[in-house]
Amino acid sequence: MRIAVTYENGEIFQHFGHTQYFKVYDVAEGRVASSEVVSTGGRGHGALAAVLAGLQADVLICGGIGGGAQMALATIGVQLRAGVTGSADKAVAAYLAGTLTYAEGATCGHHNDHGGHDCADHDCSDHHCGGGCH
Repeated sequence: MRIAVTYENGEIFQHFGHTQYFKVYDVAEGRVASSEVVSTGGRGHGALAAVLAGLQADVLICGGIGGGAQMALATIGVQLRAGVTGSADKAVAAYLAGTLTYAEGATCGHHNDHGGHDCADHDCSDHHCGGGCH
């Protein structure tokens, strides 16, 4: 099994579409066998699903993530555990122990954080995020 986590300075990065790094954990016999930090190559939003496919990730642990990205991950068969905060290493350990707390359907409200609009109640395909926000 391979688990990817949005990553910055040891913590789970909270904005999937803007993550610069994934920490990727290879799991064998229910334990982390190895891990490495991998750059997204400056790709963002929709391209990140392709990055995860290339990494052969089975699971993604992240903070906020938009609906479009959630659909893209489902299409490539990546299990999503969103709405997670804190240490990346501890989150993976909790996932493996079956105790990870996450939010089904956690979405990213980055537009509100930046004083912009909220896509939740309309189609924002004409905005910079291309619809779905991620």
